[in-house]
Amino acid sequence: MKRESVGIAMFLLVSIGIVGVSWKKVEGQQTQQETIKKIAADSLYSRYIDTLYHAVRLDSAGLKEEVFEKAITGFYNMKYSGLLHSRSILTIADFDQESCKKRLYIIDLEQQKLVLNTWVAHGQNSGGDKPSYFSNIPNSNQSSIGFFLTGEIYYGKHGRSLKLDGMDQGFNNNARERAIVVHGADYVCQETINQLGRLGRSQGCPAVPVKLANQVINAISDRTVLFINNSEQAYHSAFLNETLAASVALHQDELLAAKTD
Repeated sequence: MKRESVGIAMFLLVSIGIVGVSWKKVEGQQTQQETIKKIAADSLYSRYIDTLYHAVRLDSAGLKEEVFEKAITGFYNMKYSGLLHSRSILTIADFDQESCKKRLYIIDLEQQKLVLNTWVAHGQNSGGDKPSYFSNIPNSNQSSIGFFLTGEIYYGKHGRSLKLDGMDQGFNNNARERAIVVHGADYVCQETINQLGRLGRSQGCPAVPVKLANQVINAISDRTVLFINNSEQAYHSAFLNETLAASVALHQDELLAAKTD
């Protein structure tokens, strides 16, 4: 009886061991397949960004591809989160560039075109021609970086203006409290650049040329994404999940391709 019991026990242990090894193999295969899928998706996403970047001709407009990649990744993360309406507008204020350069880019992703490229001012305490200091603190008179959603249009001391909601905690979430808005300013023009060697500066708002203010506001209003970039800052965001952005962007690209077939 003892021998039979030992034999049965050994058989059960071996069986359990085989099942365990089998499960490990299956789990290993699943993990490997997931990794391969992720690498493939990331590769397709990189190609998608590169194709779109050149289709919009952002290279000739002076915007670096890595800045566009950050901005569009945030766009698709925010789209996935249900924060956006149906419009495919992405706006980038690239504060890696000097103020005398046209560093505001309004992009229609669906139409693959640059809607507008113009000047945009930064805060007076953020620096001279090129900003180096950023803040989320009220009355700092500095610009804030990160992702914003455009809010409601209103009429204030700068005329027709557009409110902004900062989406990055600790970086720009005080934007509404600070009255950080898009508005026209007469110091955002070629004449000021000629006089000062740079644009005039705001109290932290991304101010645009007076003559283009209505066009800018009309183009980006109604819950679209504004990304204010500065690559030298220690910036992080929940909206920079590239794997999630890749899945959303590639799915949308497939839908668009199906419509055109």
